Amino acid sequence: MLAAPLSAAADGELNLYSSRHYDTDERLYSDFEEQTGIKINRIEDKGDKLIERMKAEGANSPADVLLTVDAGRIWRADQAGLLQPVDSEILDARVPEALSHPNGHWFGFSQRARVIFFHKERVEEPPLTYEALADPKYKGKVCTRSGSNIYMLSLMSSIIEAAGEDAAKSWSECLYAIRARDPQGGDTDQLRGIVSGECDIVISNTYYYVRGLVGDVKGLTPGISSIGWVFPNQNDRGTHVNISVGGVAANAPNKENAIKFLEYLASENAQEYFSNGNNEYPAVPGVGLSSGVAQLGLFRADDVNMSVFGERQPQAQNVYDSVGYK
Repeated sequence: MLAAPLSAAADGELNLYSSRHYDTDERLYSDFEEQTGIKINRIEDKGDKLIERMKAEGANSPADVLLTVDAGRIWRADQAGLLQPVDSEILDARVPEALSHPNGHWFGFSQRARVIFFHKERVEEPPLTYEALADPKYKGKVCTRSGSNIYMLSLMSSIIEAAGEDAAKSWSECLYAIRARDPQGGDTDQLRGIVSGECDIVISNTYYYVRGLVGDVKGLTPGISSIGWVFPNQNDRGTHVNISVGGVAANAPNKENAIKFLEYLASENAQEYFSNGNNEYPAVPGVGLSSGVAQLGLFRADDVNMSVFGERQPQAQNVYDSVGYK
């Protein structure tokens, strides 16, 4: 974490609070500084900690931009009054409506699909939808993260939005009943579970798999060829996606610079960095994919507005809790 004090107001500066922790983002920041002459001062921490920090700082917060790695946390920040609306023709034109706040409080800049991965030999007929994932025929095969994980909460929010709370509760109950192990670990751990034989079917964000495909991830890369994938729900609502997302802080001392930075993140070059650097799908249509991401192929995404993931987040947690989904 970069914890150096930030100047509350200075010409030619941008104070960035970010929960993105990818080394490859260094190119994003250095290019922006070179193009604009604006110096980026960074505070990096987990999303919830940054939100609490901004709350504590109040009107004197030096934060200009908040970046989070999921729509649920940016929603929490917005609900706390920590963001302000942005009027930008560039952002409105380049960022799809489904990936941005209806009133311009935040904008998505990269996407990751939450995909079903499976062992090619041990699973002859993988589930083609999220709903089918809970089929009793997969008893003892399915591994997931905890029901309190933000990615699982966003997925549940999308299911509630599509099918209603009762159907979502039934799905959650069935999925938990057929689990191969109690929910645990991160997405990479789910994928490692396929390689180790502990799991046959898992849910994971796409970029964790691509990391193992193009890099050297312990416990994953050696067995990566055994893993297949399904983009769920291609014949109806589409595959659930989440976003890395940013907004201008409510008390931003460098508001103009903050808007310039968000506009830069929607530029062609920055969008390519998101894809090449962290194996994500660009948010802006028409931007090329990295070679690793391209191997996954194109898919139809659920076009529900990302606001839903935050709005239904408490409801989603209640659904998991009500069935004892740890």
